[in-house]
Amino acid sequence: METTKQINYNRAKTWQIGCFAFNNTATNVIMLLMGYVSYYATGVVGLSVVLVSSLLTSMRMFDAITDPIIGFVIDKTDGKFGKFRPMILIGYTIMAISILTMYNTLHLFPQNLKMIGFIAFYALYIIGYTFQTACTKAGQACLTNDPAQRPLFTRFDSIYNLLIFATGAQYASGYIAPKYGGFTFQAMQEFSLTFVSIAGLFTALAIIGIWSKDKTEFFGTGKKGPKVKFRDYVSVLKGNRPLQMLVVSAATDKLAMQTSGNNSTVMVMLYGIVIGNFGLYGKMSMITMIPTFFIILIGTKYASKFGSKKALVRFTWLSIISYTCVFLVLFLGDPTKISLENFGVMTALWITLMCLSKGFGTISGGIVIPMIADCADYETYLTGRYVPGMMGTLFSFVDKMISSFGATIVGLAVAYIGYTASMPQVGDPYSTPLFWVTIGLYLGMPIFGWICSLIAMKFYELDDEKMKEIQEKIVEIKLAAQEEEKQFA
Repeated sequence: METTKQINYNRAKTWQIGCFAFNNTATNVIMLLMGYVSYYATGVVGLSVVLVSSLLTSMRMFDAITDPIIGFVIDKTDGKFGKFRPMILIGYTIMAISILTMYNTLHLFPQNLKMIGFIAFYALYIIGYTFQTACTKAGQACLTNDPAQRPLFTRFDSIYNLLIFATGAQYASGYIAPKYGGFTFQAMQEFSLTFVSIAGLFTALAIIGIWSKDKTEFFGTGKKGPKVKFRDYVSVLKGNRPLQMLVVSAATDKLAMQTSGNNSTVMVMLYGIVIGNFGLYGKMSMITMIPTFFIILIGTKYASKFGSKKALVRFTWLSIISYTCVFLVLFLGDPTKISLENFGVMTALWITLMCLSKGFGTISGGIVIPMIADCADYETYLTGRYVPGMMGTLFSFVDKMISSFGATIVGLAVAYIGYTASMPQVGDPYSTPLFWVTIGLYLGMPIFGWICSLIAMKFYELDDEKMKEIQEKIVEIKLAAQEEEKQFA
């Protein structure tokens, strides 16, 4: 233990935070892979675009429903192997089996069973995904409770995901698609095996990172708290105002991201049709990597010094400004002149703004995860209950219910401009309606989400000073419990 301003914080070693952050990276690797499932489902399996979009929306709602159940299981678990390690392993195993089986067998199903098979495999994937992602949000509460140290998770997480999404984009657009002539069955076979294996390595590192902290002594007050019941979900969500505001902030941002930069269809429309150079997509991810890395270092340093709330607000404003500038470049300039082979003013503006917007957006989105741990500590401060699983999955439940409409929004948007039988493909004809749909999805939705975040943060009270007060109170509870144990020993 280290003493900081008379508070004995439970601090983690830097390598432990760095390793545990790989848990989120592992699930993001899988999420990146599953971002191309619509191409497999429509182009290989033969399901319709609107049907697949609707199914993905429905399954994301199912994903939201599983969250409270799995969070409850996590909070009730405290066995020989800890609370989080078994859940992480169970989650990855379920995901790996369901994904590899789907990508290798679903196209062989009889036509009348293909939709049922897709739903079944996807539902299993969701259950596994929820087990593992719930531990990312909940596990930080026992890893460290130092407000100045928690933003380190965002630093590691953001850097890892920066590398993964950059190399993943290059892998998809610069290797897999050219090698197989699109996202064919053979392409998805290689894609799925590669990414599931990478996620497995990251999962193992995450388990190592949390190993020594996954013990009762680091859970909340360090002793068994009040018995948790499933109906407590209602009282927690109703009584924890910071959690409510964080949910609003993150859910609107997630909905925006589901219809923007994290959506493969929108990237095909932007780079493959509007700009007319899909290969640039993967290259831009690599170009923005280094500048984004430095912005992440600055942003997390700012969060450690001034608190996560101030960092989120500051970088959300910067994100809005940078995306507005991106719109002006696309609207006033000629997007087809954005090219590394013919470097000019448009290319220089595009690269500069992409570097800034990527970095600012990474901080404003990534800082939310350690803030969930702050909300969990606030619940312990209020009620004495240590329910990190409940906090994380309550957050995810509302988040996913709102953001589940992302796939439907994209599906309906592209169907509106004529894509009803297949998704937009690289090299499709450019049109004004397609330009405005692309702008609305890629830029308009994120700006809308960030505005909602700024409004929500007006009512979020867990700034750096409040978190110090919370940790002081939890330390007092722990010391009182230890004295009580000595008296009865």
